[in-house]
Amino acid sequence: METDELVRRIRRDLIVLAASLAVFAVCAVLVADGRVGPAERAVFDAVNGLPAWLYRPMLLAQYLGVLAMPLVVAAGALAFRRWRLAGALVLVVPLKLGLERAVKWLVQRERPGTTVPDAILRGVNPGGLSFVSGHAIVTFAIAGLLALVLPRRWGIVAFVLASCNAIARVYLGAHNPLDVVGGAAVGLAIAAVLDLLLNVARDRAGNPPGRISSAREDRAA
Repeated sequence: METDELVRRIRRDLIVLAASLAVFAVCAVLVADGRVGPAERAVFDAVNGLPAWLYRPMLLAQYLGVLAMPLVVAAGALAFRRWRLAGALVLVVPLKLGLERAVKWLVQRERPGTTVPDAILRGVNPGGLSFVSGHAIVTFAIAGLLALVLPRRWGIVAFVLASCNAIARVYLGAHNPLDVVGGAAVGLAIAAVLDLLLNVARDRAGNPPGRISSAREDRAA
């Protein structure tokens, strides 16, 4: 039984990892020349041109992707004794920093303030490398890990919040759409790798720490 669960977990994580890397690779190829294509430009204009009254909600949504957020969520995980989840969330920080730096060294595209004429910039830097979005890496890594542990409905909420963060970054003019899609792919890849290494899913809600070992002891007795 445990072997079957292990095989299913590894298969699931490998599928997520392969799909995430494929999406990232497609995004990287599309933006490698530093330009913003017509289709991506149309999506950017649609989101960036949303009404001004959305500024405050979008500003709040972007804070979900700050570098401290995995540590904040990790503190909550520790409070509920989800040790594996907490450890994985802490590891998101160095992985995000290292992978984001590597990607920006390989694929160099400027922010919308430079690449998109007439982009509406709402309190963001007009210059600097844009691919991939570090905020999207953080939020989707968190969502991917939480989905392994929380009930399905709360996992969906985590992904909705991550998507709101990605949309907010485009709305504010900090990123083009493929920047956040590529960042989301990297974040999900991080979550898959961490589950492969740490078996985060073992912290799933409804399976409190000690339950598995207690069951084994009962069978042994």
